[in-house]
Amino acid sequence: MPDQTYAPTLESLNSRPPPTWYDEAKFGVFIHWGMFAIPGFAARLGSISDAFKTDYDRAVAMTPYTEWYANAIKVPSTPSAEFHKTTFGDAPYEAFKDPFLAGLDAWDAEEWAEAFADAGARYVVLVTKHHDGFCLWPSGVPNPERAGWDAGRDLVGEIAAAVRGQGMRFGVYYSGGIDWSFNPEPLRTMADFMGSTPGGAYPAYAEAQVRELIARYEPSLLWNDISWPGDEDQLFRLFADYYAAVPEGVVNDRWVRSSTGLRSKEARAALDERIRARIARDPAAFEGIIPQPIPHSDFRTPEYARFPDIQTKKWEATRGMSHSFGFNRNDKEADYASAETLIGDFVDGVSKNGNLLLNVGPMANGAIPTPQRARLKAFGTWLRANGKAIYGARPWTRAEAVTDDGLPVRFTRSGDDLNLIVLGRPKGDGLRIKGVALAGAGARLDTGAPVDARAEGGDTVITLSRPLSGTFAPALRIVGGA
Repeated sequence: MPDQTYAPTLESLNSRPPPTWYDEAKFGVFIHWGMFAIPGFAARLGSISDAFKTDYDRAVAMTPYTEWYANAIKVPSTPSAEFHKTTFGDAPYEAFKDPFLAGLDAWDAEEWAEAFADAGARYVVLVTKHHDGFCLWPSGVPNPERAGWDAGRDLVGEIAAAVRGQGMRFGVYYSGGIDWSFNPEPLRTMADFMGSTPGGAYPAYAEAQVRELIARYEPSLLWNDISWPGDEDQLFRLFADYYAAVPEGVVNDRWVRSSTGLRSKEARAALDERIRARIARDPAAFEGIIPQPIPHSDFRTPEYARFPDIQTKKWEATRGMSHSFGFNRNDKEADYASAETLIGDFVDGVSKNGNLLLNVGPMANGAIPTPQRARLKAFGTWLRANGKAIYGARPWTRAEAVTDDGLPVRFTRSGDDLNLIVLGRPKGDGLRIKGVALAGAGARLDTGAPVDARAEGGDTVITLSRPLSGTFAPALRIVGGA
């Protein structure tokens, strides 16, 4: 997209067309890695939604997110607090800094980047500072509450160089709404969490750090989390300056202004009561996390959730391979979503104008756990065979259909051609797709073998010159079918 200066106003920012690279990329890798990987522990209640539905009064300390360990150990009697006492005694969370840094001798950023590129990722987003406030770069912005609270070593720069060396784009995550080095109070409920954004020196500190990340690394994605402590005018200036520095950059939707109305115990108690009542009324409404729309963003970010229909606005589903983003020492194979589930959800999202930001949670020494590596490899294998139906594709007029034997089908459009992806393991030399009438010639994308489509009674009958053999999610293309 051409370079252009945007004014720090909502009208000007919203006039900016989103860069095409992000829509075309489809698949990115998220990295949650830091001191929290040393304990690598969280309560086992299922998903983050399950924690709020089954143990609301201490849900924030009971989530499966190991990256929230620093808070969980402050709440007595939680599994994390008990594990910490048994394993580390009275050592504070800050004691993990030195062993984390000392364990990086064998870590290789290049090896990570090769694995992500081999998986078919087109961009990588690194958590540069999570809720514990620890920075993975040698920040020139001193933390007034905790001196030296950064890695000293430029881990962000090393990963950025390795990622870009593999032809991928690099983005940064920053926890703008939460920083426990500024606000150390134990958080138990959703109202506690929402009302815990630090005041005082923190808003200026967060802005200075984000501007430092932009200046040093020129990230293609600026991925804030939870909320933003500054006012709207300040935020719009930040966006305008970011777009000037990185003309093809994109910002996510987690910049809602932090609430100052939840500082009192009474206000938090009232909100908690409303949330409990909503959960009791409609537990299904608490499956996953979908941030509220904000005045300006380039894409939305449902977490462990997806939109059910084609969306006009670009979106990006984000999730871990298991219930946690950070490494969890307790995860077994059964705790991970299968590769077929992850790829199927990915295809479903792409058909509805979404990307996938799939998380990797390395161990403290930088090793990527074997179950996560296996799923990255599965993505790479599938995308090498079928990626022409994904990269650069757009939603069609409808996202989905079903075969006569019940297999889901998803549609994408590549120019004037229509792609059909069967989310299952079909076999044989024919398919019947119900409720959609298509006609034309085309091919399987994995083998190039010709296929023919004809309309019959409101359905589509596809004849394949080479039978399907039961490989997962084959993609077919009908030339001119879109």
